[in-house]
Amino acid sequence: MPLFLLTCLTMIAFAANSVLGRMATGPGEMPLIDPASYSAVRLISGAVMLALLVAVTGSGAGRSPRLQSGSWSSAFALFAYAVAFSYAYVALDTGIGALILFASVQATMIGWSLKEGDRPSPLEWLGLIVAFGAFIWLVSPGLSAPDPMAAAMMAVSGIAWGAYSLRGRGLPDPLKATADNFMRSAAFVIPLGGVVMIAQLPLHASFNGFMLAIASGAVTSGLGYALWYRVLRKIGATQGAIVQLTVPVIAAIGGTLFLAEGWTLRLAVSSLLILGGVALATIAKQRRV
Repeated sequence: MPLFLLTCLTMIAFAANSVLGRMATGPGEMPLIDPASYSAVRLISGAVMLALLVAVTGSGAGRSPRLQSGSWSSAFALFAYAVAFSYAYVALDTGIGALILFASVQATMIGWSLKEGDRPSPLEWLGLIVAFGAFIWLVSPGLSAPDPMAAAMMAVSGIAWGAYSLRGRGLPDPLKATADNFMRSAAFVIPLGGVVMIAQLPLHASFNGFMLAIASGAVTSGLGYALWYRVLRKIGATQGAIVQLTVPVIAAIGGTLFLAEGWTLRLAVSSLLILGGVALATIAKQRRV
C-alpha cells in the first residue's frame, strides 16, 4: 500500500478509538456498556489480536526474550490509559476528549525531555506556550467547558499513554513488546473487577457495547498499532508526531457524523491553537536537532 494511504488509515484508526469509546460508554441514560467492562474487553481483545499478528509475522523470532518482551510497569501504564480513557468518555464529547488526550500525551513527553536536560529554542518555547495556554483555556470553567472530572480523567489517560510511549522508545521489536504489554495488562482486569465490586460501580454490557469494545481492542488498537509501527519506520519520529496532529480533528469529525456532536467556538479555536503550537514546537525542534 502507498505510504500516504497507510498513514491515513492509521490516523483514522487512532481517532476511531475515541469515537467507539464515546459511542459505547457515553450518550444516553443507559450506556451500551460500562467503562470497566469496556476497558477489560478492549485490552483482552487487543492482546488476542496482537498475539495473532506476532505469530503470523514471526515478530520477535530469533531475538533474546529480554529484548522482545514488554514489562509490568509498561503494562500498568497501558492499563491506566485504557481505564481512564473509558471513564472519561462517559461525560466528554469525542473531539474534546481526543484533544485533551493528545495534549496530555505531548505535555508528558515534552516535560520528560525538559527533565532530561533538553533546552528548547525560543521558537519551540513559543509553540509550547501557545499550545499550553490554549489547553488551559479549553478546560477552564465556562458555558462550553468540558466536565472537569471527566477532563481530569482524560488528562490522566494521556499522561499514562505518554509514559507508556516514553518507556517504549528505541525498542528493537515494538510489535512484540506491545503484544506482551497487552497480555500483561489483561492481568490487571482482575483487581479492576474487585475495585468495581467494592465501590459498587454499575456494571452493564449489551451485545452492541461488547462488539464496540472488541472492535476498539482488536481492530483500531491492535491492527492500528501494527500499522503505526510500519508507518513510523518510514516517516520517522518527528513526522510521526506531526501527522498525529490530525487525530483530534478526525475524532471530532467522527463525533459529528456518528454522534451528532456539535463544534463550539471554544473547541474550534483551542484546537487550532493547540495543534498549531505543537506543530511549531515539533518543526522547530527538528531544525535544531
